[in-house]
Amino acid sequence: MNIIKSNDEELNALVDLKPPKVWRTAWISNYYVKWFILGAVIGVVAGISALAFYFTLKLMEHLFLGLIVGVSVPEPIGEGGSLASGFRVVNYWLIPVSTTLGGLLSGLIVYTWAPEAEGHGTDAAINAYHRLQGKIRRRIPLIKLVASAITIGSGGSAGREGPTAQLSAGIASAIADLLRLSPDDRRRAVAVGIGAGVGSIFKAPIGGAILAAEVLYMRDIESEVLFPALVASAVGYSIFGSIVGFTPIFGYYTGIFNPARLSLYVVLGIIDGLFAVLYVKTFYAIHDSFKKWRISNYAKPVVGGLLAGLIGLMAPEVLGTSYGWVNLAEFEKLSLFTSPVLPPIVLLVALPFLKVLATSFTIGSGGSGGVFAPGIVIGALVGLDMGLLFHYLLPSLVPDAAPFVIVSMLALFGAAAKAPLAVMFMVVEMTGSYQLLPAAMIAVATAYLVSGNNTIYRAQVPTRRDSPAHVGEYSVPVLMEIKVSDCELNKGPVVKIDESVNNAVNVMLQHRYTSLPVVNHDGNLVGVVHLLDVLGKRGAIGMYVKAVGSYVQPDSTLYDAWEVMSREGTTWVPVVKSGKLIGVLTMESMRRAYDLRISSAKSTSNKP
Repeated sequence: MNIIKSNDEELNALVDLKPPKVWRTAWISNYYVKWFILGAVIGVVAGISALAFYFTLKLMEHLFLGLIVGVSVPEPIGEGGSLASGFRVVNYWLIPVSTTLGGLLSGLIVYTWAPEAEGHGTDAAINAYHRLQGKIRRRIPLIKLVASAITIGSGGSAGREGPTAQLSAGIASAIADLLRLSPDDRRRAVAVGIGAGVGSIFKAPIGGAILAAEVLYMRDIESEVLFPALVASAVGYSIFGSIVGFTPIFGYYTGIFNPARLSLYVVLGIIDGLFAVLYVKTFYAIHDSFKKWRISNYAKPVVGGLLAGLIGLMAPEVLGTSYGWVNLAEFEKLSLFTSPVLPPIVLLVALPFLKVLATSFTIGSGGSGGVFAPGIVIGALVGLDMGLLFHYLLPSLVPDAAPFVIVSMLALFGAAAKAPLAVMFMVVEMTGSYQLLPAAMIAVATAYLVSGNNTIYRAQVPTRRDSPAHVGEYSVPVLMEIKVSDCELNKGPVVKIDESVNNAVNVMLQHRYTSLPVVNHDGNLVGVVHLLDVLGKRGAIGMYVKAVGSYVQPDSTLYDAWEVMSREGTTWVPVVKSGKLIGVLTMESMRRAYDLRISSAKSTSNKP
């Protein structure tokens, strides 16, 4: 195996190649025509996917909560609900039975046929964009649809947007393969599918289009997907709305923006930012605890469902999507909030915390569902508490809590998802409250600042330069000056050639790796094993090892490493010395060394 090298002619061609102006103009024209058509196709997929999941979820709610528990929960105005409908139940103590049964069935489906479909689907789709060249296994969309509908329909605390995003993105990935599109186009199709799916199920096409470009990064935007995402979201929204209606999910709020309250929205943004951190930290603390728990994966969603159901006994407002309760909070129908054990004031204060716990147990245990909608609900409940507090302290300035409920929805989850623009427009579309945009801008900016780098989507990367999808955008001359030995090597998990497939899969899923190096008992590099190649397989890992096309040595340059990553489509490269694997060089380690060299160069150039 030889290290990849480039001569000066190749490097000059890479840097200096500039196509003629006429050719570039034709390419741009063809690009927009192509993605207008592809965007429309993905929009049709998104609209149908949203409808399929919506009605499957309604069926599961009828089977579990309706027939088993005999429960009736408030529905949002945009889905036929009423502000006069509250919570009614026949077999109250069967709530935990329903959520536990839902966890059992969901776990059986997911861990039998598609283990990577567990958890929240949007994160998996983001991961496919950055690290899998947009590849999503064909079976995942169907598995995600059924498992998520069961999880939420049985009363589990989760959202509809994650499953719909993964469903749309998975089918978009399949369409890209069917049309034999390039890996870059397949990635774009997946991103467009994410935004169109979420925009359709939320009836928020503008927010969905922006989400497609924004949710991939913590502090950047993927401008290349905006155009097709606008087309796809509009088409998907039209299809979904034509069947279920175009009324915003939470109805129309007709209040008037009052600039005198701006300081209160800053305070609300601070609280939402802190609560966003709490949501993220709690979710992943519980998620990681379940991952480390040495019991069968099939049993974990059962435990999570049971715990969520017990919380539901205490506060039925946390069950399912909780959309109807958001409407009741928006219009201050406080008398309809109920708990068999908590006094009303205690219930209102506790609800945001209980929704965080119920969501964390439901999804963090391996149940299937989204984290977007729960984040919006948590924000609404925080906004209700803060609005009531402001009304108590300043009754003439704050006559009602509704504006704070709406603004808090977008501020909290905009910060938690690191997608402030998308969530801001999405919530405004879901409530028809465009006059609250100035308040929303202040609150979401404050919350985003307070929340720091905490994000509910672990698959996000900070910026485009940190994404494997844009590995070729590094500065080539600087990369040729930095040695591999200047970087910190990852000494993380490796797989031995006689290790079982099951152990290797568990390691990759636990650490969110898509591939790992394989060594023999002497520590010599044998090859690489890929997650997609061994899922559902048995035997020793040596049966599925692929030879390593290239590796680097400590005295190789980062440009050598970049070429290997670019060609292999990975985010890491093995580092070998005298035949033995001494570590793995990751893109993140390359970025740190690159930033250090650039900072040093800038510091030197600034000296007098």
